[in-house]
Amino acid sequence: MLSFTDSAEAEALADRARRLMDEVVIPAERELSGGTTVSEGTVRELREAAREYEVYAPQIGTEHGGMGYDFRDVLPTFEQAGRSALGPMAMRVDAPDEGNMHLLEMHGTDLQKEQYLEPLVEGRMKSGFAMTEPMQGGGSDPKMLQTTAERDGDDWIIDGHKWWTTQGIDADVLLVFARSDADAHPYEGSSVFLVPADAPGVEIVRNIPHMGGETTGKGHAEVVFDGVRVPDEHILGEEGEGFAHVQERLGPARLTHCMRFSGMGERALSIAKAYLSEREGFGGPLSERQSPRFEIAEMETKLQAARALNRQAAAEIAAGEEARVAVSMSKVFTANVVQDVVDTAVQYTGGNGIAKDLPLAEFYQNVRQFRIIDGADEVHKRTIAREAFADVDPAELEQISRFGDP
Repeated sequence: MLSFTDSAEAEALADRARRLMDEVVIPAERELSGGTTVSEGTVRELREAAREYEVYAPQIGTEHGGMGYDFRDVLPTFEQAGRSALGPMAMRVDAPDEGNMHLLEMHGTDLQKEQYLEPLVEGRMKSGFAMTEPMQGGGSDPKMLQTTAERDGDDWIIDGHKWWTTQGIDADVLLVFARSDADAHPYEGSSVFLVPADAPGVEIVRNIPHMGGETTGKGHAEVVFDGVRVPDEHILGEEGEGFAHVQERLGPARLTHCMRFSGMGERALSIAKAYLSEREGFGGPLSERQSPRFEIAEMETKLQAARALNRQAAAEIAAGEEARVAVSMSKVFTANVVQDVVDTAVQYTGGNGIAKDLPLAEFYQNVRQFRIIDGADEVHKRTIAREAFADVDPAELEQISRFGDP
């Protein structure tokens, strides 16, 4: 098996997380009827259990209510959390709050951290990240951002239309990405604003119907901002540095997504292997047949490769690098591998795979989303290809030009 270089602290934390998942979270998941959304009461109970197991908010500094672990060291725990839809919520490593807390911790003022970060860490508040827009604005190409923020004295007036704002319908605060300088390139003229969801002019239009997400019930909202007034101190980070701040949020958040989804893949394979070992047909257990054995072996191999890519990208981020190419490679590879893993698990569990008694059907819907959310496959491949073609060897070009076209 491929050996990872997780630290002793990371391994100990992940071991506690695995015990929480096996002893508390997955049993709670199994008590839910298929297609049922978990109650707030159950989430609170799971979070209390996570505190008892000492795995609650490991990625946040101790001064803000977390455990203060290094980013690289928390990733194996994120993977454990991903084995159930309830795991990330229990350990407070769930999107979008995890990424929003990360951004607040990096760039929030003392007052912003007191008002928003600490209540988020405690679980007393929910947040949404309002970046994507319908049609032309701010989806795969954020340079096309249409939402504006215009200064009015000591305030900002925000106007725009957002959608796919995860958890937006239940959020207490929205992190809104907007053009704050119409004359500047979006890379230099955008900012992130903290907007209370109940501020005048904020309209939560609807929860957009979509595949997956039944267990957590978070949804993705369509939101309109019509003359929303916020004070200058509601800028998160530096004015005009919103694009850079968003990238600081999205890079690590994409990687934590990858780890959660690799945990999903591990659980899917576990279910498939148990089913194949129990199910008999054509004269013996299906697990003894070459076809499923070889396919499971292939899925195990690819999942291990995804873990290795994720850790490499995490090491670059921990070293202070942007790691854009490494994160893109992890995102594309992990999303597609886990989709294949879950699809294989559904196939081998037959009718039980598409029933909602097992988590596989919801896994299948959620992982298909992952190839689009946080950057579609094609966007990340574009990033990878740009780097690849920037490294063309001049000697190879000379050799090719010597012979010309046939």
